[in-house]
Amino acid sequence: MTNYRMDFSVSWEELHRDARALALRLMNQEWKGVVAITRGGLIPAAIVARELDLRLVETICVASYDHKAQGEAKILKDLDIDSEGWLVIDDLVDTGQTAKAVRKMLPKAHLATVFSKPEGRPFVDTFVTEVSQDTWILFPWDGAMQFTRPMIARD
Repeated sequence: MTNYRMDFSVSWEELHRDARALALRLMNQEWKGVVAITRGGLIPAAIVARELDLRLVETICVASYDHKAQGEAKILKDLDIDSEGWLVIDDLVDTGQTAKAVRKMLPKAHLATVFSKPEGRPFVDTFVTEVSQDTWILFPWDGAMQFTRPMIARD
């Protein structure tokens, strides 16, 4: 289990910008549609689908996280399609557990994430931003705006 030493907050604006950057990297190919990995991939998948003018959006439901821990990927809802030409979107690849489970289901699909950590990087085809393995990403849907102490607090 990863020891998270650092939090990295992502605002709605930053997520939107980065999801659009992901779409930009994916725009030179014809896609049948988008598969969002729920829950984290729903919003990036919607943004990518809009930017690439893709109207066919499917979901696969995979659970591998609770509040601050990652475990084994559990498939809650799968998808039985010929995966060739499909674009699979998630918010993050961490250890690759979810990505490996999805690859088993959709072996010919193109897997893309907004964020990647080093352990998970080999399991995705495209990503935008790499963060360190010991970073916990706080997505905008995970928190609320609040005061934070400076890293170097002066008393």
